[in-house]
Amino acid sequence: MNESGYKLSHRTVSDLLELLGYSLQANKKELALKKSHPDRNEQFEYINSQTKMFLSENEPVISIDAKKKENIGNFKNNGVEYYRKDEAPKVLDHDFPIIKNGKATPYGIYDIGANKGFVNVGLSADTAEFAGNSILKWWETIGKSDYHNATKLMITY
Repeated sequence: MNESGYKLSHRTVSDLLELLGYSLQANKKELALKKSHPDRNEQFEYINSQTKMFLSENEPVISIDAKKKENIGNFKNNGVEYYRKDEAPKVLDHDFPIIKNGKATPYGIYDIGANKGFVNVGLSADTAEFAGNSILKWWETIGKSDYHNATKLMITY
């Protein structure tokens, strides 16, 4: 438009694109690299039936997952908070890891029946030992009081 002699701001271009049916959109994860397993739906149906059975018996069902590892230190994070003008927190100018600080691994546990989340943060890698310790920590802090008569635990991931 500028080359044709029109002076437009980015806001005007945005408005014109919107009038033409365009909008800002994020990528969609829809392209599969490989074909789904032929029994995929049956697997989920089985997990769902087991979940319903456990919940009907008041037995705990949890879903577990390690989250993205985060550098430990005074680094910039996305998001905003209210501060007085010119009093925003100051952070490091680069996000290079500080090796001696390591990385934090958040391990999420979601209690499906109670609709509650629990996060255990550790300095170890995402290992079976860390997963086991996270589940144990959930059980000791929340699980055994919420499910004091439990005889079994269903874990999905």
